[in-house]
Amino acid sequence: MSVLEQLVSAIKSEAIEVIDLTARLESSTPVIQLPEPFANTIPFSLQEVSRYDERGPAWYWNNISTGEHTGTHFDAPVHWVTGRDGADITGVPLTSLIAPAAVLDFSAEAAADPDFLLEPEHIRKWETEHGPLPAGGWLLYRTGWDARSGSQQEFLNASETGPHTPGVSVACARWLAQEAPVIGLGVETVGTDAGAAHSFDPPFPCHSALLGAGKFGLTQLQNLALLPPAGAVLVAGPLPIVGGSGSPARVLALVERAS
Repeated sequence: MSVLEQLVSAIKSEAIEVIDLTARLESSTPVIQLPEPFANTIPFSLQEVSRYDERGPAWYWNNISTGEHTGTHFDAPVHWVTGRDGADITGVPLTSLIAPAAVLDFSAEAAADPDFLLEPEHIRKWETEHGPLPAGGWLLYRTGWDARSGSQQEFLNASETGPHTPGVSVACARWLAQEAPVIGLGVETVGTDAGAAHSFDPPFPCHSALLGAGKFGLTQLQNLALLPPAGAVLVAGPLPIVGGSGSPARVLALVERAS
């Protein structure tokens, strides 16, 4: 069999498991909330066009309204001012949409401290146990935050001081952008930065450093608990929106199961 035939056969036989990492898109899907005077994206919604009726007797379809950065979505470099001269979502190389993934599990730390920050030493420790981060691959940062995705309030976890969600430190953001061999960072939270990142110096360092370096972000991922620390392959499918700063995406993982 050809390599592609072997792949299809392995998927059919479940020797390779396909795991959906995508959050459902519906009106209750959490969206980021920026304080005034900043503008906010709209929630996801459907507007019915016809449903087997006088508007269209044999077909059902909808218009959709949503933001580029709603639900599970892909951040292109041009999303941030530091990447303003970089690629929009149509310019993301196709080979970057299918890439290996490392999964770093810090769910226990995030449960104990919702403001937990990933540091370079955490990644180096992981590498001593599981090997180097995959060149040309993704770092997927598991915090257990997907368990909160059914509630806007719990997902954003905001108080009078602002949102409290896990993320990466300024030093780690710079390290991921400048030294790590990965093409991007995937998270379970509403954005790649910590909830308190508005107060960091510089603010929102993950967006600023990674997108400024031409790397990518994936957010609001689900089911990272089902992936091994190393060995999975991630398949991300953003819409090719011309001029788009990002796109909702269907994100899948391929995981080889022991026979």
